[in-house]
Amino acid sequence: MSEGTKKEGTIEVENSAVEHEIQDAIVNSGEADLEPNIEQDNSSENLQEEEKKTLAKRVLSVFFELALYVAIALMFMIVVPKYVVQRTEVSGPSMENTLKNKDNILVEKLSYRFDNPKRFDIIVFYHFYDENVRDKKDEECYDYYVKRIIGLPGETVQIVDETIYINGNPLKENYGKDPINYQGVASEPFTLGDDEYFVLGDNREVSQDSRYEEVGNINKEDIVGRAWLRVYPFKKFGLLSDK
Repeated sequence: MSEGTKKEGTIEVENSAVEHEIQDAIVNSGEADLEPNIEQDNSSENLQEEEKKTLAKRVLSVFFELALYVAIALMFMIVVPKYVVQRTEVSGPSMENTLKNKDNILVEKLSYRFDNPKRFDIIVFYHFYDENVRDKKDEECYDYYVKRIIGLPGETVQIVDETIYINGNPLKENYGKDPINYQGVASEPFTLGDDEYFVLGDNREVSQDSRYEEVGNINKEDIVGRAWLRVYPFKKFGLLSDK
């Protein structure tokens, strides 16, 4: 009996040891599974942080790109028309056959900031309805006129019959659509001021230009710019410098 009891006791001890080993294995297994989960959670958090940073960079990039586009648009809407080039539509037949009614032209404003207008340049200038009200910011105070420069500052101008005289010498030019029949204030010789220009329309039968007191000589400060390019009608698209 004692031997049987001893054997049973031995089996119980062995079973108890096995149970402890199984429990330890289960605990160790749980801890082993837990550690990778912690590492996985940390990796996930780092990935989310990187995604947030990447998203923030993209948002900033889009913001700066939009700001650049807005700045460029404002430049073309405000700065370019005011200081560089503007579109103007010809109204009336006074510059035929060079320019016709409804022609769209670009007027460049830079060249006269560095140099003086030249003879035969086609210019656009302010014509004020009332010389006592010369407000260039109020579009109701003026209209744009387009004419050709004939007389330069300091020159003496006179028109005799159909011929234009500059400093007593006949001017060689063939821009007029028809011969001059009206000399106006130029029927007698007069001398232009230091910043004055005498202008005529190419269609001299109908053009209101420097021959008329209502227009008179043009001050340089009133010149908007030089007619540079015809953009419409498309079939006549081209530079006006050789016209």
